[in-house]
Amino acid sequence: MKKEQVIEIFEILKKEYPDAKCSLDFNSPFEMMIAVMLSAQCTDERVNIVTKTFFPKYHTPQDFADMPLEQIENLIHSCGFYRNKAKNMKLASQKILKDFHGEVPQTMNELMSIPGVGRKSANVVMLEAFNNPQGIAVDTHAKRISNRIGFSKQSEPEKIEQDLLKIIPKEYWKDANHILIWHGRNICKSQNPQCEKCPLHHLCQYRLTISK
Repeated sequence: MKKEQVIEIFEILKKEYPDAKCSLDFNSPFEMMIAVMLSAQCTDERVNIVTKTFFPKYHTPQDFADMPLEQIENLIHSCGFYRNKAKNMKLASQKILKDFHGEVPQTMNELMSIPGVGRKSANVVMLEAFNNPQGIAVDTHAKRISNRIGFSKQSEPEKIEQDLLKIIPKEYWKDANHILIWHGRNICKSQNPQCEKCPLHHLCQYRLTISK
């Protein structure tokens, strides 16, 4: 896909979703990291409901490092995969205290050294907590849209991201993280995509394919 087409796509989506932003609620980089960890295989809406119950009281690495694992599990139970997430939350908190003086680090490599934080999560933290996008977080929406519209033919998120970074100018990375998710939720859905309502129908390979 030509660079001019990619820019046109993102300009269209920026106008379509002028208010697109992160759906997770947080008040600090650490809360952002915890919310992202909980969002795996869980809706942002559910995460916000859950974190609202404990962030007012427990919101620092020390809080979770000191907390019994069973208590963390009880706090996040309804987010799914709670045992593994609770384990990572405790280990992550301990590592931040031990290696980063109690502060969430501000580089991708350091973030990805924290238990439970992969590249996608690190991308989200860098963007949302530090306003310093280092890449594009490829979630299920970004993956689906990238494959359909023709940004990438890859199936692995990290390979898709590399394809995206090659064709999307850096000044669009921040917007891309938000508007791909919003477009996936509103129009380019997994089941029954609303192609007839899509402002990208004239540029989308998927639409051209099903129209034949």
